[in-house]
Amino acid sequence: MSIKAEEISSLIKKQLENYDDKLDIDEVGVVTYVGDGIARAHGLNNVLANELLEFGNGSYGIAQNLESTDVGIIILGSFDNIREGDRVKRTGRIMQVPVGDALIGRVVNPLGQPVDGLGEIKTDKTRPIEAQAPGVMDRQSVDQPLQTGIKAIDALVPIGRGQRELIIGDRKTGKTSLAIDTILNQKGKNVICIYVSIGQKESTVRTQVETLKKFGAMDYTIVVEAGPSEPAPMLYIAPYAGTAMGEEFMYNGQDVLIVFDDLSKQAVAYRELSLLLRRPPGREAYPGDVFYLHSRLLERSAKLSDKLGGGSMTALPFIQTEAGDISAYIPTNVISITDGQIFLQSDLFFAGTRPAIDAGNSVSRVGGSAQIKAMKKVAGTLRTDLAAYRELESFAQFGSDLDQATQAKLNRGRRTVEVLKQPLHDPIPVEKQVLILYALVHGYLDSIPVEDIARYEQEIYDNFDSSHADLLEHIRKTGELPDEKKLQAAIEEFNDSFSPSKN
Repeated sequence: MSIKAEEISSLIKKQLENYDDKLDIDEVGVVTYVGDGIARAHGLNNVLANELLEFGNGSYGIAQNLESTDVGIIILGSFDNIREGDRVKRTGRIMQVPVGDALIGRVVNPLGQPVDGLGEIKTDKTRPIEAQAPGVMDRQSVDQPLQTGIKAIDALVPIGRGQRELIIGDRKTGKTSLAIDTILNQKGKNVICIYVSIGQKESTVRTQVETLKKFGAMDYTIVVEAGPSEPAPMLYIAPYAGTAMGEEFMYNGQDVLIVFDDLSKQAVAYRELSLLLRRPPGREAYPGDVFYLHSRLLERSAKLSDKLGGGSMTALPFIQTEAGDISAYIPTNVISITDGQIFLQSDLFFAGTRPAIDAGNSVSRVGGSAQIKAMKKVAGTLRTDLAAYRELESFAQFGSDLDQATQAKLNRGRRTVEVLKQPLHDPIPVEKQVLILYALVHGYLDSIPVEDIARYEQEIYDNFDSSHADLLEHIRKTGELPDEKKLQAAIEEFNDSFSPSKN
């Protein structure tokens, strides 16, 4: 068989045409230490802070410490099959998570991978977990309420869309319940909710997810779960991953509510990583940049300017205290970053006042700007009156002879406490909150026995739903009180028909 020279020539030309002279150059280092969720590597001289690195077995890590001789890396996920001597290479990009509508209704881990057994999440959009917070000129003032459906919050410490409101208290005082009820109350209000669980028991998270499903709230909610069995790096990045998912909606003009449950555990995970990376501990053994850990997270929640679409992200960070001590290091840090705090008191909780909100220590720095006019009018002095009642109550224990004015304040205070109590998973529409608070502050409950207040409240709601729906509709649509003469006449008519229980 003979091959002509022309054929050889054309074959070589084809080969030359397909020749690719590009070289793939990877900067590769060698693992010198691995353990407890961190690794150290030598040879990555040009690596950047927070850059994503890939290990030889396909696992990923984030460059955290850039030192003169080596790089400290936090490992994402399992580190059992990484060994000393393994190769690790730069990827040239920072950590990103999948974002978009495909995540709504799903339970994912901090890497955006599904953990609910409902199959893969199909989205081609990603966002970096670390991002620059909106600048001063990119924001606008918070003036639109985010209704929680909880009377004690919407009346005393209102939350606005784009606000950061800290929920602080000892363990088992109802912090998570507040957040879940707030999420339930967003049904039909066009708010995307993100619940970030950091170090919470997986059985507890499962219960919360079932509650959200039961009330139809998973239709607009994403759950990001980093359980206590996860390595510390996963607990550390979980809030940032949840925020990145929320930013996708915020920058598309939507309103987002994000709950961090809780940042105390993130701070503990960060301390663990920092001490393993041999950063020097400071006050209460936390590294000096633990304030920056939370400030760069919470500053990303904002109400964007109309030029950027007017979207918002409202943050409800949780902090767990020990024996009610809000002056500890991490609580004071987060109090100084946020726009107010809701303090849950153990004594109130165990006394049956739920939600156990301490009116004296709770504050919203947005205040009346985040309330509809009707609520602002009826709840104006409620917080100070309640705080004064607590003081008066403790004083009154030591004396039996009280003047008439003091006795009247105590009676009103007891009814106020009773009205602000609320069952679990029973958020109340704002117009009904305004109704019961109007009746309270105008003295219509003064003659009702305290033990009948809960029944009175339910029956007045039912009465107005059936006989005076137009008054409730007016509050809901305009945000203002209806004709007060009509409202007072309707309440008086109901009071005449209400029969107190016979003891």
